[in-house]
Amino acid sequence: MSNASGPQPDLARRLAGVNVYLIGMMGAGKSAVGRPLAEALGYRFIDADVTIEQVAGRPIAEIFASDGESGFRELETAVLGQIASWHSLVVATGGGVVTRPQNWGHLHQGVVIWLDAPEELLLARLAADPTRRPLLDSADPAARLRELLAQRRPLYAQADLRVGQGEESAAQVAAGVLAALPGILRAQPAPPSGPAGLVDGDGTATISFN
Repeated sequence: MSNASGPQPDLARRLAGVNVYLIGMMGAGKSAVGRPLAEALGYRFIDADVTIEQVAGRPIAEIFASDGESGFRELETAVLGQIASWHSLVVATGGGVVTRPQNWGHLHQGVVIWLDAPEELLLARLAADPTRRPLLDSADPAARLRELLAQRRPLYAQADLRVGQGEESAAQVAAGVLAALPGILRAQPAPPSGPAGLVDGDGTATISFN
């Protein structure tokens, strides 16, 4: 499989500014794949978790500690709704974004791609990543990961496209996404015409990425 190194102007024109959302389990490589994918499409790349941290003014682990998973999910849904009002983005979402039905309305305004990876590959990547994962704070992280995978795989399967992974590089996976996209493109709603900003819980406006 070739690398996603060249621009894809024809494909970008067919997308017409519609966002591309990458979903999948933590460790699936959404951010790593999203960057070369966005470059090839002439899109901008956004990591939704980073945006959440910017809006909250604190790391995700602290949000979980103070507000619990439910509080984090509420903030995630609000941020995703703002992102959905922008256009021409490749968005790496959090692994649990699919667990709230409200989020699917935002996701399906764009093209949704599931980056699927086997459990062994996910575990190896997560073991090498120092980022704290609150949902894996367990005496047996591997068992917890299996539990989350069992819960989420039927939800991930609602994506427009599933891309399986092995030992390919992120650029190679991005190339696979680019090759498959023409086969799933359908009539899409027009992207938003103007920029949007984010507002945190105190009503303070934050930087717009659009």
